[in-house]
Amino acid sequence: MSAAIVTDSNSGITQKQAEELGIFVLPMPFEIEGTTYFEDITLSQEEFYQKLKEDVNISTSQPSVEDIRKLWDKILNDYDQIVHIPMSSGLSGSYGTSMVLANDYDHRVFPINNQRISVTQRQSVLDALALAKQGKNAEEIKEYLENDKFHSSIYIMLDTLRYLKKGGRITPAAAALGTLLRLKPVLQIQGERLDAFAKARTTKQAKQIMIDAIKKDLETRFREFPAMKLQIAHTENEEAAQALKQELTEAFPSAGDIYIDRLSLSVSCHIGPGALAIACCNSIV
Repeated sequence: MSAAIVTDSNSGITQKQAEELGIFVLPMPFEIEGTTYFEDITLSQEEFYQKLKEDVNISTSQPSVEDIRKLWDKILNDYDQIVHIPMSSGLSGSYGTSMVLANDYDHRVFPINNQRISVTQRQSVLDALALAKQGKNAEEIKEYLENDKFHSSIYIMLDTLRYLKKGGRITPAAAALGTLLRLKPVLQIQGERLDAFAKARTTKQAKQIMIDAIKKDLETRFREFPAMKLQIAHTENEEAAQALKQELTEAFPSAGDIYIDRLSLSVSCHIGPGALAIACCNSIV
């Protein structure tokens, strides 16, 4: 049975890349000043960050039931099954919605409780695609991805506390103190949620904290997984991401090619521009 792979734009996979890979990407919707925009359809990365800098009200949402059904119905005209890989259920209700909708599709749609986002979610999509090409059915792919979901880690260094304050994730007093002390907070995503991890005084120190954290993960939590891949994600910070790649190459000489991508806009709107992230995850491709 042929299985199609579906994900959302939180994976960082663009519509053009999806077409080249032979997969399908649901664009994430954003409400900006009362207007709905769709990532990589009617809202580019550049437009998003420009609006963010203008301090307009931006809120995230999940794809509508109508849009999900429309895509699934179209795909099932050509495929027997669908493997649906949304962003982590700890960060969005997208997985729960897809599970309810899948009940109407007579075991032809298999949503994945993947617990990943951004570059790690992208790796899950590539693994699913590889398994589908090996002839695995949707249920077998679901079993593999859900067993593998926690074999990933992301650490994110923020350039500013402004957007955490705006989103109510820290108090104005904490934001003011952090700004005064020029703190560079480091956050983590370990499947379920975005959490605080450490505080640094300088960008150099923050990067070292992330590198040390990834190194510890590889030596402890993931020591049994030799195929772990390193990735970098950023929010409008390409030059710094390239410099960080060089540092990681020196710190992990056997890591192979380190993939760089822009961080999901759903995360970016809460942390703002200038952020850098280091990720690692298990992979089969």
